[in-house]
Amino acid sequence: MFRAACLQVNAGTDLIENIAAALSLARSAAQDGADLILMPENVSMMEWGRGAILEAAHSEEEHPALGSFRDLACELAVWIHCGSLSIKLGGSRVANRSYVISPKGRVSAWYDKVHMFDVDLGNGQKYAESSTFSAGNEVVLADLPWGKLGLTICYDLRFPYLYRALAKSGAFFITVPSAFTKITGDAHWHILLRARAIETGCYIFAPAQTGDHGKKRKTYGHALIVNPWGEVVCDAGTKPGFVISDICVNQVTSARSRIPSLSHDRELLVPS
Repeated sequence: MFRAACLQVNAGTDLIENIAAALSLARSAAQDGADLILMPENVSMMEWGRGAILEAAHSEEEHPALGSFRDLACELAVWIHCGSLSIKLGGSRVANRSYVISPKGRVSAWYDKVHMFDVDLGNGQKYAESSTFSAGNEVVLADLPWGKLGLTICYDLRFPYLYRALAKSGAFFITVPSAFTKITGDAHWHILLRARAIETGCYIFAPAQTGDHGKKRKTYGHALIVNPWGEVVCDAGTKPGFVISDICVNQVTSARSRIPSLSHDRELLVPS
């Protein structure tokens, strides 16, 4: 048994303010007994447009948020999943990268978002992440004291094969740090998160961005913790804050023993 907290923030374009907001919420979560604190996608910066994103990104070695979160993990003696940060790569490319930080402030795992959000939602809302970000290509798990944590980010949620691969590789918990749009969140957020939990028999931790970020960009909120049976344990609603819950690892083995679908894969003939 351990306690996990998912943060919900309304990040803007001021790096220092965004980091300070995340640090404050994380300290409050730790005071409530959190052993694992999870942050949303783009926790330190919600920029728009290729030029602005490139200008705001930092190298891993120089990123102020990563340094602050490593120090915070040491200060609080907790595990921290820092959502995602924009990390400068060689040339003019950026990675949307998650980090898992140990209570000693060490990076124990990192993951680059695999699936790029290239969509046209209508009403002038277009997104083209692949024009700026380099996609990852690896399934990544982090070893925690309570079991393996599978890493995903936001749009990855729509690709069940990644979640099945994580579960079959040993994940008991899966992260989905997100900045889900208001439009897609209203339609699909709860349904998809519950489905991924049911399909994998994993706990799903989904910290979230929420509210108005300027330039007609609105995110859905509703940071969730979903148990392995697909039940929503807690929902943060639409205001900044956090949700926290006791996590019973035995619920993973219980759900999987009741419906052992992870062991029921079949080879299929695909039409040529």
